[in-house]
Amino acid sequence: MSCVLVTGGAGYIGSHTVKVLLKRGYEAVVLDNLSTGHRQAVLVDEAHFYQGDIADDELVTSIVEKHGVDSVIHFAAKSLVGESMKHPEMYLWDNTAKSVRFFTTLKECGVRNIIFSSTAAVYGLPEQIPIPEYLEKKPVNPYGESKLMVEKALQWMEQAHGIKWVALRYFNAAGAELTGVIGEDHNPETHLIPLVLQTALGKREAIQVFGTDYDTPDGTCIRDYIHVLDLTDAHILALEALKKGMSSGALNVGTGNGYSVREVIEMAKEVTEREIPVVETERRPGDPAVLVADSTLAQQLLGWKPQFTLREMIASAWKWHSTHPEGYRR
Repeated sequence: MSCVLVTGGAGYIGSHTVKVLLKRGYEAVVLDNLSTGHRQAVLVDEAHFYQGDIADDELVTSIVEKHGVDSVIHFAAKSLVGESMKHPEMYLWDNTAKSVRFFTTLKECGVRNIIFSSTAAVYGLPEQIPIPEYLEKKPVNPYGESKLMVEKALQWMEQAHGIKWVALRYFNAAGAELTGVIGEDHNPETHLIPLVLQTALGKREAIQVFGTDYDTPDGTCIRDYIHVLDLTDAHILALEALKKGMSSGALNVGTGNGYSVREVIEMAKEVTEREIPVVETERRPGDPAVLVADSTLAQQLLGWKPQFTLREMIASAWKWHSTHPEGYRR
């Protein structure tokens, strides 16, 4: 079985992907600078874990040569929208410039297959719901712009150097590995479901609802939530399809179902059987009313289909958060 280098493999989605790769018989090597990831989340031995930077040419080259890496799943990136608005230069450097440097090293080492972790933020404020891949890309923050620029870099590098790639644009990752061994642990936490569950645990006084006057059935924002294990499956299927000759390109990965902030909170109350205090406040600038994926193309090309319901996403996340209230610092 081939060897896959997973950058950002100590992060939320990366660590889940590594676990499934190993289960399916792949050799997985992790490269992570641990700026936001957690060593405890990486279920590989020390010989397959490297703490370092994707822009470190010598390190990347040594990893590829030592392990015979033939494919890469590239998660390593900064991903806080608010932070990107304050420090766009940081996002364009870490996400875009370093990725191009990394791809250049891979090219020189003869690695040609790249699965790239992109984002629905490339669409900005979409004028069509559900969102198809061909919709015009108009990011409204440096985070989305930095990811879109990487997609464009991959397109040009394929034309010039034969790099094969798939960019997976995903929506709101949620849930945790089903045994509760690994899960979501960000600092600061910005994702709705873990914030709601932290409130259920009493770690927060209330969950803030930003805006209740959107043009949606209950006035709150609607998002497409997808289980982290469904995302993991999409990455591995995309890699396998690429190796079988599928054309490069970008694919949406979502369930196609949207849930409002209020619906998520109500479902969390049912799952946790706890009260979850709510504080309603003003809209945040740049928040679209509705973001829902059209993932028809991914389902057709990859044979992929999301398996988990919102209840199952929240239940698996609750198993993790209730047994790891301090995250990996437990």
